Amino acid sequence: MHVAAIQMVSGTQVEPNLRAARALLAEAAAAGAELAVLPEYFCVMGRRDTDKLALQEPLGSGPIQAWLSATARELGLWIVGGTLPLSCEPRDEHRVRNASLVFAPTGERVAHYDKIHLFRFNDGERQYDEAAVLAAGSRPVVFELPSRDGHAWRVGLSVCYDLRFPELYRTYAAQGADLLLVPSAFTHVTGQAHWELLLRARAVENLSAVVAAAQGGVHENGRRTWGHSMVVDAWGQVLAQRPEGAGVVLAELDAAALRARRQQLPALEHRRL
Repeated sequence: MHVAAIQMVSGTQVEPNLRAARALLAEAAAAGAELAVLPEYFCVMGRRDTDKLALQEPLGSGPIQAWLSATARELGLWIVGGTLPLSCEPRDEHRVRNASLVFAPTGERVAHYDKIHLFRFNDGERQYDEAAVLAAGSRPVVFELPSRDGHAWRVGLSVCYDLRFPELYRTYAAQGADLLLVPSAFTHVTGQAHWELLLRARAVENLSAVVAAAQGGVHENGRRTWGHSMVVDAWGQVLAQRPEGAGVVLAELDAAALRARRQQLPALEHRRL
């Protein structure tokens, strides 16, 4: 299956971001991708964290969700909509969910995951606390993606900071996942230190492919993200990546090769804890 990690440098206004994302998704589809993953906050990187509150949509309706559905249908793609701000249920005036939605080529929404682990960081120069405006999710989500080659991929969803919590991905492995998705907006500081290391570790320890779509560059709001969107195979090899700037990272995932790796090294069957 051909997959695409979409790298963006999203700005503070939704419409220009959607236009940029549409062009990149069209490029991925034209190159033969079946699955395209957008980065975290693909639709907006606001000037303030509280900007998310004004853009929130209830699950199942709203312009960003309508755009994702229509784009998936028009391009014939499986699209993972990075993340977008969804209203809590019941609605919370001060917090939203950082949600990743999956749309099939029919335009149907087939999966919904709310980011579970919320980022907090303070090195004396930069400070982030997602919990100030985000409500944490609590439910791991796996969906099935039947690819054109006949393989039914079991796909585990995660977002950015989740990557530091291997127990989430082990949960997915226990549910039969063989593909892990990580839309992200890693900071330049933490990404430079840990991004590739963590992605390859999650692939190796779970004998699963990983598609990680990232924000990558200097944003309109002054934030700098690490980028380096990549596709990693189940042996931990980086199949393709893009250091910085908007673009499409394409790679082919081979289900037969993944099965062979799991037979050669059946580590998932050797667990004792």
